[in-house]
Amino acid sequence: MPHLKRIVSSTLTVLLLTAVCAGASVAEEAAAKGAQVQTSQPSPGDTLLKVNGKPITRQEMDRAVKIMLVQTGTKQLLPDALKQAQAAILEQLTNSELLYQASLEMKMKDLDKQVDEKLAKDRAAYKTDAEYEAALARMEMDRNQLKEFTRRDIAINNMIEQRFAGKVKVEESEAKKFYDDNRAKYFEKNASVRASHILIGLGENASPEQKDEAKAKADALLARLKKGEDFGELAKKESTCPSKEKGGDLGVFGSGDMVPPFEKAAFALQPGEMSGVVATVFGYHIIKLTEAIPARVEPYEEVKGKIMDHLKREKVRAELPAFIKELREKAKIEKA
Repeated sequence: MPHLKRIVSSTLTVLLLTAVCAGASVAEEAAAKGAQVQTSQPSPGDTLLKVNGKPITRQEMDRAVKIMLVQTGTKQLLPDALKQAQAAILEQLTNSELLYQASLEMKMKDLDKQVDEKLAKDRAAYKTDAEYEAALARMEMDRNQLKEFTRRDIAINNMIEQRFAGKVKVEESEAKKFYDDNRAKYFEKNASVRASHILIGLGENASPEQKDEAKAKADALLARLKKGEDFGELAKKESTCPSKEKGGDLGVFGSGDMVPPFEKAAFALQPGEMSGVVATVFGYHIIKLTEAIPARVEPYEEVKGKIMDHLKREKVRAELPAFIKELREKAKIEKA
């Protein structure tokens, strides 16, 4: 699978996933992983506890467990591990509720606009409404629930920004130290390329005859390209990968981002060159290299702003435990 895209809310448990050039979406894989959890099946609406009168339900916790499994790549939790995960997640849901309630006490400019923009960005990752709705359903959410989750998430982050961001300072010397200490880890960029492809896809259980037919079609397309047909136009007409909408463009990728046969063929090309027919688990590809990007070290001045933003967020995050403790001490938290 050449590329994966992840749309993740930054604070709350909102996760929509989509895949490019794959027969099954990542959201389907996520649902399959979640289905393997060993857990009981009480009513989804069961209230686990109340936070200042606001219920936190088992459905919320189960959804968060499922998303946690997806994020960590875990297929199954045994009963003891599941109990530990549920307890930790329930505590985080309680903290999120307390932070959200605190956010309601603050005025926020353009909150509705921010929510609409985030929802539009999430929706844009899917080709059709049906795909979007199916992804939501697999994560046990509808559009109204997603909108509420998104509103809470943005409100919490806005509140944290207003309450703490102005109080924390980051000196340039701190940013420079972070850069020097982490240059190899974060700022030394390996060589990468930008390429397009035409894919004649194969199903996982394709028969030898189907493979021969797909290979013959790819060979015929390669012959047409060698005679001068436009790569992008042919990709739009003949490729079975969703990237065909962009003329086959896969964007920039580096080592390890693609399956090995595809990567080896792409990195062997010069800009403007075209490969032969390349076989992978996805089918038969014809690859055209658009750009070769050499390895480089990002200069400090180029990344200084991002580093300072990162360090500021870390300092803000360090302030949160004491604030949450204060909220908990004032809150009425009742077990159901």
